[in-house]
Amino acid sequence: MNSQNSQQQPTEAMYRSIYDNALEGIFQTTPDGQYINVNPALVRMYGYTSSEALMQAQPNLKGQLYVDPNRRRQFQVLLEKKDFVENFEAQVYRCDGSIIWIAEHARAVRDEAGKLLYYEGLVEDITSRKQAEIALEQAKEAAEAANRAKSTFIANMSHELRTPLNAILGFAQLMQRSDTLPLEHQENVGIILRSGEHLLNLINQVLDLSKIEAGRINLNPKNFDLYRLLDDLEEMFRLKAVERGLQLIFELSEQIPRYVCTDETKLRQVLINLLNNAIKFTASGSIALRIQVSQQQNTTYILSIEVEDTGVGIAETELSDLFQTFVQTQAGKNTQEGTGLGLIISQKFIQLMGGDIQVSSVLHQGTKVSFTIRVETVTANEIENKIHPLRVIAIAPNQPTYRILAVDDQPLNRQLLVKLLTPIGFEVKEAANGQQAIEIWEDWQPHLILMDMRMPVLDGYEATRQIKITTKGQATAIIALTASVLEEEKAVILSAGCDNFLRKPFREEEIFLMLSQHLGVSYVYDTQSQPQSSIIVEKDNRTSVTRITSLTPQWLVELKQALLYVDLIKLNQIIAMIRTQDEELAKSIQIDVDNFEYEKILLLIPDDLN
Repeated sequence: MNSQNSQQQPTEAMYRSIYDNALEGIFQTTPDGQYINVNPALVRMYGYTSSEALMQAQPNLKGQLYVDPNRRRQFQVLLEKKDFVENFEAQVYRCDGSIIWIAEHARAVRDEAGKLLYYEGLVEDITSRKQAEIALEQAKEAAEAANRAKSTFIANMSHELRTPLNAILGFAQLMQRSDTLPLEHQENVGIILRSGEHLLNLINQVLDLSKIEAGRINLNPKNFDLYRLLDDLEEMFRLKAVERGLQLIFELSEQIPRYVCTDETKLRQVLINLLNNAIKFTASGSIALRIQVSQQQNTTYILSIEVEDTGVGIAETELSDLFQTFVQTQAGKNTQEGTGLGLIISQKFIQLMGGDIQVSSVLHQGTKVSFTIRVETVTANEIENKIHPLRVIAIAPNQPTYRILAVDDQPLNRQLLVKLLTPIGFEVKEAANGQQAIEIWEDWQPHLILMDMRMPVLDGYEATRQIKITTKGQATAIIALTASVLEEEKAVILSAGCDNFLRKPFREEEIFLMLSQHLGVSYVYDTQSQPQSSIIVEKDNRTSVTRITSLTPQWLVELKQALLYVDLIKLNQIIAMIRTQDEELAKSIQIDVDNFEYEKILLLIPDDLN
């Protein structure tokens, strides 16, 4: 029995083996910090040849062990106060002067009477972990610096691109108001407006990509009519589907709420992108958009949305690459169109709207893209005011003469506002910076200020603060004019005291609506004018498959190449040649080109051209 017990009980030799072979450093010190015992692991950790050498070189913790002497004192205070210390991290010197990171665990050992006998503990070398943490932190700081640089780039590029577009679109709108402009010039102005709108759309897309890369994309929820949005999309894509010989199906559950709140712009972009892709990669069959309610709790709805086609499909090996930036499937490469950014942008937008996206596909059979979004229901009365469809021509009778102060460091932008508002009946003065704005405001007391936010001398933020801090300033409406596309800029602008804001380039109807909302002004409208910013095209003048395939193969090849490379000079030459054969076809192609519907024409051209 005694022999069995001796085998089960740890012996002094076993303890010694554990002590000598431990991976962590083990130590005992006197109450004043002098080493009593150190194991081989601690000797190696500190770079000494023996325990005797370590104890002779560093007889106590008051020596040169800690790189920061304050850490040594903190360790000692904690140990004396609590009788134990866990995971105390510090940098220490090794024998050769190099520095390592350690984590110490120590406790006080006392006799039965409570007298302190010695301290004992473990030391871990955590240098590798700390180096990884430091590298990670440095990478994080570098990424944050890169994001700040990207945000600065976005702000600067937005200002530099959108500001001149504000003048281009603004003065083109002013020219459209002229009753004496010859018909030829009216058509030219219309082309300028459409080109400017197209360029603005491209700029917005590029800036969206930049914001995604910088992590600056935010949700911008608004109340809107979901049924109207879907009707617009169905009308937009039905003609494209018919001309491709495809069936377009919109299947909507009766439980879908009509008036909802989410980011309408992002939802529209996602659906347009998915429907465009479906039509692009489908030669026969159908395109279906299906929406149903998957969950509902009080006013919160989870909508399940899918776009399914009977197109070329995606190989299983390519599905994992769909959400990689700038990566295209083989079908996308074959069409020589797109950038590979559509789905990744859609994914980011959907995630912002509280959902996720999945793609399933069978090669040569079709693809289904499904996603969910969260929406809140609202009432019809909560839908935002729509812009009046008719053109404003004057302030309605029996109203005050409203004083408007236009503040902008760019003379063209001030001139645009003066020429837009003065003929309507507003009294307008100009200021080139925030300081001038304050001086004119004090003497003239305008009813409303249109305030640019980025200006020299004194910017719009500070000028607004100085005006709004006064009692008189509280009665002055201030509308910020900004070229920024960052959503968080809105909160900064409103916190500065602005009552509302408009993004450049703005449309004249947006200015008139803003003045109406904040001044209560009512207008006289031109009842003979068409809805603004609209492009009216008769359907039977549109390009058709039958008519375009009547062209010679050579013309079709040249037309396709000119469209793919957006060679406007070559396009004009080809359209002129087509006009000699088919006037109506040339006219309809010209309309599509003017409306930047290059893809629509490309879809009509046979794929088997050499």
